Amino acid sequence: MPAYRRHPLSGMNTGYRLVGTTGIHKGDRHYQQDQVALLTHPHTHGCVLGVVADGMGGRSGGRKAADQVILTARQLFERYAPAQDRPADFLRKLAEEAHLVIRLIAISSEEEPHSTLAAFLISPRGECHWVHVGDSRIYHFHHRQLTFRTVDHSYVQALVDRGEVSEADAEAHPQSNILLACLGSEANPPVRTHAIAQLQPGDVVMACSDGVWHYLRPHEMAKSLDTLAPREAVHWMIETARHRAHGAGDNLSVAVIKVEPLQAGI
Repeated sequence: MPAYRRHPLSGMNTGYRLVGTTGIHKGDRHYQQDQVALLTHPHTHGCVLGVVADGMGGRSGGRKAADQVILTARQLFERYAPAQDRPADFLRKLAEEAHLVIRLIAISSEEEPHSTLAAFLISPRGECHWVHVGDSRIYHFHHRQLTFRTVDHSYVQALVDRGEVSEADAEAHPQSNILLACLGSEANPPVRTHAIAQLQPGDVVMACSDGVWHYLRPHEMAKSLDTLAPREAVHWMIETARHRAHGAGDNLSVAVIKVEPLQAGI
């Protein structure tokens, strides 16, 4: 069964509120290697961290890697000081420390754990920063429009960038699962960050693993997130992706934050 969690969150200022949810499902796999978390800062209202990690490296190795990403995120977020620390620096540190610890696990356990990372950080002032490594993605929608999404560190994306295949052909490419970068690899991963200066009502930030986005078009995601509550939208996306996978689907994980205007009297 899918696991969903609704996260009531503080708003950035009067007139706004943040509504968050997560969803995770093992899909058609025998075991779960994805992990997802949506964390509220222990001391600062309106500061939220969302993280998706898609582990790789066998049943045990992949889960250990994804678990380590979430554990590192929790530990660093507890020490994060929104008033003093730079969000982009925090996210880079998250990627770098998780990468290092996963490498140490590989040495000590004689396994090959790896993980993707997609993490976004929302500040009390309404800024949103994010980082990603691998092919777990972050989407920024405004109502039904896709404003921005991350670019995968994958072999197929490199083909698209060189103009050798189209975006449409890339979705069905037989080598779409080959990554050029991830946490735990021998090389230090390329850490890409992005920032939204000010979130507005109607904005949605979503992180998800490839088990979700591989089967859904951006306009379908945007419509569900615009017309449904976050929990219902995540449920619809997971169930739709599972149906379209025809019994061959990957693990699925999603973290969503939706910026909503406060109604009068709330």
